[in-house]
Amino acid sequence: MKNAAHLFPYAVTEKAYSYSDYMELMEKVVLENRTTGLKQSEDLNHYTRLNLSRMQRLNKKVTVNEDLKKTIDRFQFPQTWFILTEAWCGDAAQNIPSIVALASLNPQITVKLLLRDENPEIMDAYLTNGGRSIPKLIAVDENFNELFTWGPRPSGAQEMLKAYQANPVKPYMEFAEDIQRWYISDKTESIQKELKELLEGVLIENKF
Repeated sequence: MKNAAHLFPYAVTEKAYSYSDYMELMEKVVLENRTTGLKQSEDLNHYTRLNLSRMQRLNKKVTVNEDLKKTIDRFQFPQTWFILTEAWCGDAAQNIPSIVALASLNPQITVKLLLRDENPEIMDAYLTNGGRSIPKLIAVDENFNELFTWGPRPSGAQEMLKAYQANPVKPYMEFAEDIQRWYISDKTESIQKELKELLEGVLIENKF
């Protein structure tokens, strides 16, 4: 089991956001017509506005399925779920509400959100095919032993991205709209299925 204590020192965890604080940050940057992260542009500001609306909608609509509820209930030890994100990321907007909804069902789980560009050491320890793709979920126990990781998107959306990168026949903004339509059609089923598989793997490994 990988120990990630060196990646999450006190200084880092202290500047992490709770989910409510992160939503307040989203609202703040939208009002200021900007986004989070090192890069600033009108396109990223546009995506951030859309993402705030998406997250507000999903915060009200996400329903954790019964099988996943039963799985999360079996965890009886403290753990922290760190999520690397930025306000402009469409995949983060579509997936983080489901992660938070699941974690909120078990009082043993604490969710902390970290901005990717402010935490390059952590991000670079969890690259996806060499890239700083987000969102990235890293779950650790109270001793910072890594339990599982997930991200940056469900496998169905990931396959769509791979196909687009191999043959980018349309502008990226149009492809981004295709991905968002996939999420709407999927109704969070894929991320819930993938998280259930990961959690069951942790239970088996730890003999719970």
